[in-house]
Amino acid sequence: MAQAYEHLAHWFERLNDDCGYAQWSQYFLSGLRALGVGRRGLEAGCGSGAFSRALARAGYDMTAADISAPMLSEGMRLAREEGLFIRFVQADAAALSLGTFDFILSPNDCYNYIPPRKLPSAFRHAAKSLKKGGVFWFDLSSAYKLREKIANNVFADDRDEVTYLSFNRLYDDRVEMDVTLFVRRRDGAFDRLDERHTQYIHERADVVGMLEEAGFEVRTEGHLGGAEEQSDRVNYICRKV
Repeated sequence: MAQAYEHLAHWFERLNDDCGYAQWSQYFLSGLRALGVGRRGLEAGCGSGAFSRALARAGYDMTAADISAPMLSEGMRLAREEGLFIRFVQADAAALSLGTFDFILSPNDCYNYIPPRKLPSAFRHAAKSLKKGGVFWFDLSSAYKLREKIANNVFADDRDEVTYLSFNRLYDDRVEMDVTLFVRRRDGAFDRLDERHTQYIHERADVVGMLEEAGFEVRTEGHLGGAEEQSDRVNYICRKV
């Protein structure tokens, strides 16, 4: 069983083409302007770099970090195709040490991949990587979403070139997802590729407490700024004090 995103990296943005990347990116651009942060940013858990590309197009000086080498390779390819300069670095979001930034952005569940016992240290590393007054903005899939919607369920997406299947199991503090891809070859046959993802369940009150301990002022809101209680995704918008 391969590691998370070893095979999925190449297909990730295409399989997520219904997530509204343009609107989601505009949400961050508007929010960063309203927060008055500087132009030097880090995207932690950047994946294939969709949000870093959007920020770079808007004039931000972006560094994009991810633990997955295949994701970074895909991110570099896509940025190069657009003629964008983004620094891609292999790094663990749980132990950031890449310099000092005006803001750290981490959308789309990156910190759900970090076990609860590592979150306090991860948040301290994020704080050390920010200037005073800098912003750490990340989201988490809510505990309700993972327990009630993702766990013990099967998800599928069937396309001409690739079929995606995810078989998800609930454990006490996490959901384990066995992902299978069937990828069409040039001769019309399909290759089967398997990998495992583990997303941890983080309770909102625990996360806020850890962030405050790490030296942040915290506010939260739902996806795209909507009502938190009606959202499967919780944004944590944190200012280093």
